Parts: sequence; structure tokens; C-alpha cells
Amino acid sequence: MIDLRLLREDPDRVRASQRARGEDVALVDALLSADELRRSSGVRFDELRAEQKQLGKLIPKATPEERAELLKKAEQLKADVKAADAAQDEADAEAKRLLLQLGNIVHEDVPVGGEEDFVVLETHGTIRDFGAEGFEPKDHLELGEALGAIDVERGAKVSGSRFYYLTGVGALLELALVNAAIAQATEAGFIPMLTPALVRPRAMEGTGFLGQAAENVYHLEKDDYYLVGTSEVPLAAYHMDEIVDAEKLPLRYAGFSPCFRREAGTYGKDTRGIFRVHQFDKVEMFSYIDPADAEAEHRRLLEWEKQWLTGLELPFQVIDVATGDLGASASRKFDCEAWIPTQGKYRELTSASNCDSFQARRLSVRMREGKKVQPLATLNGTLCAVPRTIVALLENHQLPDGSVRVPEMLRPYLGGREVLEPVAK
Repeated sequence: MIDLRLLREDPDRVRASQRARGEDVALVDALLSADELRRSSGVRFDELRAEQKQLGKLIPKATPEERAELLKKAEQLKADVKAADAAQDEADAEAKRLLLQLGNIVHEDVPVGGEEDFVVLETHGTIRDFGAEGFEPKDHLELGEALGAIDVERGAKVSGSRFYYLTGVGALLELALVNAAIAQATEAGFIPMLTPALVRPRAMEGTGFLGQAAENVYHLEKDDYYLVGTSEVPLAAYHMDEIVDAEKLPLRYAGFSPCFRREAGTYGKDTRGIFRVHQFDKVEMFSYIDPADAEAEHRRLLEWEKQWLTGLELPFQVIDVATGDLGASASRKFDCEAWIPTQGKYRELTSASNCDSFQARRLSVRMREGKKVQPLATLNGTLCAVPRTIVALLENHQLPDGSVRVPEMLRPYLGGREVLEPVAK
């Protein structure tokens, strides 16, 4: 959540942020009113309590004639205090409810607009000219089936659409990617983590996934647990309700977890293969850091993602995501999009988001520097979303006979294999 002081001191900035996101600007004024009512009801409660305490001191000293009148007044004050307390609680709850609906304040440099209004910041690698090489590229599913690596038919039979099996060398390829990603993250100073896939409501709400993103979250109603769509959720909640000494920052974690997404609103999109699925594995970088260093850390996360994609020898571009395509928690997000030959376009493989103190306020994660205690900043960055990375690898590194060249970086994690060969049918 945002700092209420910012709302009070500069409501126009908050309105502008909401407008840029394409969200309800009226929410800002409703929250301002609720905050004012919350504060005034708190003042009223404090005044009545003070009056009640003062009256309590007078009663023992009063004459019998005065005591009766004072006791009568005390009874009325007791009722008034109770009513004021209830009003304060109600005002607090309403202000919190509205505050939780408000997205993070977008960074001033973020391009304004919708999904297609991103700005390309960098382009890396060379897109292969398959025509010049004398063959038409196959898509990842055709390649994966020939390699004995991907089975979507049986995935659909067992679990429905957008599910799949990774088999044989496909399973080995996932393990290689995960191990290589964790190795890079560990070398960069991240602590590797295996995180829970089920979390309580507060963890999901605290990271901002029960607002605009709620439609894509799986909820187990009987147990009131949520299946995570990213290990960002359990990593953000790892230090929930804690105060971290500033000298211990930054704290960096690399989480590996299964991820689950309903993919609501994507009917008809990416239905072939494993680019857009309901369950997948992912390695996620997560940083707790001093807010003053958050923007620099954002750039560092991006550099680690670029290092990863360069090591996989994939052509990719870096984009500055537009305001209307930001998640509620992010003030700015950079995506790395890899070239997918059979689609003829770049598609998102990794993202890096700066959430400032938005999540930390919601989860009560603070830092202590001397006597000062304040919310710290959190950032997250995808290092390897496995299925999409496999898609990009198979299509970009395919050879005319249907085999696939293994990038040098991955070979130690695949038993030294230089090429993945099709299997006999």
C-alpha cells in the first residue's frame, strides 16, 4: 500500500498515477474522505476517553449529592466511548479497504498507455534467417514431440487443456535450466530457496495479487489457501511482521517453486504447446533493500536477467512496460522478450519489477537504522520461467533435421550433450 502521508500531501500525484494505470480516479477522493473520517473519529474517541478518566477521578471526591449526578454522567460517557470506539474501528476498516484497492504510484519515467504502448530500451542478439539457411523453422511443439520431450496430448487427457508432460530429454532440460539458473543466482549472492506453493490469504493479499490479478489465482476454499502464481509471494512474506537491521540489507533470495495460474481472459491465446499453461516451474529472484537503493537494484536485477538470456544465446529485447500493463504492486517493470521464430515476434520470458515499499507496508516488513524504523523496499525478477524458456530454446536453436543445439552454458547440466536428437517413433 502507499504511504497515507503522500496521499494527504500530494493527492494530485496519486490521481495522476491512477489515471495512468487506467484505474478509478474517484477512489483517491473516497480514500481521502475515509482517512479524514478515520482521523476525526480517533480524535473524538481520545477526547471522550480523556473526559471519562477525568470524571473517574472526580467521583471519589464528590459529595453524596454530587456523586449521583456524576455517576449518571459516567454511564452516558461509557456509552459514548463505546460508540466512538466502534465508529473508529469502522472508519479504520473502511480506510484500509479502500487503501488496499489503490495501486502503487507509477514511476515518472514509465510510458503511459496499455499493453502495446511499451518502449523498447535495448535489443540483443541476432535473429536467425532460416530462409537463408534453407529450411522452414518448426514450432516448439513439433520439435518437442519429435525429441520425445513434450507430451500435451496426455497432459490434456489427465488434467485438461493447458497442461503437459515434460518427458525424457524434456524433463532433463527443465532440470538443467533450473540448476543453471540457481547456479547463476547463487554466484550473484542470492540465497537459494525452495518455497511453499500454498499460502494464507494475508500473504497473497500483501503482495497485491488479490486485487486486479485475483481472477488468475487458484483458491482452495475449503482450507482457505491460495496456490501461488510465483514464488514472489512466499518470498515477499518470508520476513512478514519482522524488523530487519539495515546493515543486513540487501537480502537476496532465489526461489524455485511450482506456479499456478488460471489464465482467465486468455481464451484462444497461445493454445498450442506450452507457452501459456496453468502449471509451470520458475526460478525467481527477490530482493529486500533500502528504499534509497531500490532503483539501482531494479537495474541490477535486469542485468542478471540479460546475463541469463545472453548465456542461453537467445535474441531478445528489453522493454519498459507501460502504465496500464503494470501489476498493482509495481511502480516500474522491465520485461525481457525473446524472439520466437514461428510467431515472428518477441514474447515475454522474464520481468523485473520495483515495488518500492508497497508490499512491505502491506506485509509489515520494516528496516531499522539507528532509532529509525521504516518500511523497506522489495523487488522481484524472473530468472527462468521454464516452459517459455524451453519454447525459445527449441525454436531458436533448431537444426534442419529436427535436432536442437544445446547452448554451451547448459551443456554441463545436460551431461555434456551438445545436441538434442529426435527419437525414433
